[in-house]
Amino acid sequence: MTATDPALTALAQGWCALSLLHGRIEARIERALQSGHGLSAREYSLLDVLSRQHDGEGGHLQMKQVADAVVLSQSATTRLVTRLEDRGLLERYLCPTDRRGIYTNVTDAGLKLLEEARPTNDAALREALDEAAQNPELAPLVRVVESLKAPAAA
Repeated sequence: MTATDPALTALAQGWCALSLLHGRIEARIERALQSGHGLSAREYSLLDVLSRQHDGEGGHLQMKQVADAVVLSQSATTRLVTRLEDRGLLERYLCPTDRRGIYTNVTDAGLKLLEEARPTNDAALREALDEAAQNPELAPLVRVVESLKAPAAA
């Protein structure tokens, strides 16, 4: 394939469209969460991921799993956890079966803020998708996003 190969050009255009859609969604959600709840989109995402933990087998996430879920490096995730812990929204504790492991839970204040912010996040996502659906380059991607089903709980 050459740099002017139509397949590469189409692939690059598809990637640009996907990147544009992601950027628009993230910007809309970021503005809404910041203005309405004093949360960044990453902070909301972290609270959301951690709020889904449970006490059953494999129910608590290790920091690497949390980092993967919020699409950040482990060090950036640790800094984010620390910021939210300083705000009283998260708390860390030692794993009861492995004293080397440290888990993070959402506090009652964090759960309350998350529940208050969830409708804002959902509305901003819907608005961003509705707006993007009006753009002929983005409309097919919006349809794909809307057709996706949530993964089954493990």
